[in-house]
Amino acid sequence: MTISNETKVGALTSIAIVLLILGFNFLKGKSFKSNKVKYYAVFDNIQGLANSNPVMINGKQVGTVFNTDGGMDMRKIKVTMNMSIPVNIPDNSVAVVTTSLLGTTSLEIKLGNATKYYTNGDTIATEASSGMFDVALQKVDPVLAQVKIAVKSLDSLLGSVNSLFDPNTKNNIKGTLENLNKTTANLTVSSAYLQTLLNTQSGALAKTLNNVSSFTGALASNNDKMNDIMTNVEKTTANFSKLDVEKTLASLNGTINELKNTVGKINSDNGTLGLLLNDKKLYTNLNATSNKLNLLLDDVRLHPKRYINISVFGKKDKETPLMVPLPDTVNAPYLNK
Repeated sequence: MTISNETKVGALTSIAIVLLILGFNFLKGKSFKSNKVKYYAVFDNIQGLANSNPVMINGKQVGTVFNTDGGMDMRKIKVTMNMSIPVNIPDNSVAVVTTSLLGTTSLEIKLGNATKYYTNGDTIATEASSGMFDVALQKVDPVLAQVKIAVKSLDSLLGSVNSLFDPNTKNNIKGTLENLNKTTANLTVSSAYLQTLLNTQSGALAKTLNNVSSFTGALASNNDKMNDIMTNVEKTTANFSKLDVEKTLASLNGTINELKNTVGKINSDNGTLGLLLNDKKLYTNLNATSNKLNLLLDDVRLHPKRYINISVFGKKDKETPLMVPLPDTVNAPYLNK
């Protein structure tokens, strides 16, 4: 069977059309398989990101952008990603739109360090990109990029400082500087006084050190005496340590007990000394004896002839003896009233 040239041309044309459609859909990021994994990301600005742009992880393409949809509002643009190879994406990863120096836009996923991963149909968190100029600047010279950031921070700091320097603040700073000048002057005076104090010839510190030196010299000269005193103290403590303190205390305790017993006997009516101190009869008898002795002495003084007769011719005194003491002994403390 011979195939005509028209048939061949028609078949080739049909195959070319099919391949063209498939290639166009592939370039648009449409999937030929229904089991591909899809992720979503929402951006405020996609910076020219289009369908079929690559999805990159650490410089390797892992998928393509399938669709970008901003709706009627266009404030939030939802990007659909088709993953061509299976990748575990931690759930703290972020998606960033990046632009190369040649103007090629891609979607880069910066992997996080979580142990839990996104699943098919999840929406990945996004992060604003730095812009093409910043990226180029970082590629050309990272130091200039850091300088640019530092200049921005410095400009913000200077703006904040200028806003703080109102008239009141300036007056306060002026007063602070004046106080600082006064403090500096006081420090100068204090430094001069300290210099005088530390003078090695006439300073108070030098005199104090001289006194300390004299005192230590005196201690050194009396070192032998101090040694003798310490030796005597050691001997005294040794003698104290040799004393039988327990035996002495026991003897003292026995003496105290005996003294207690003696005092107890004195206070009681038992024994001669106790009766002498506590028996009222003895006091009464002594009092009566003393009274009789007084009467006898008064009678001897007034009538001596009754008791002593030395005269040859004298008469014996026959007067009545005294029955009551004389008035000079009436108020004596030994009489009972």
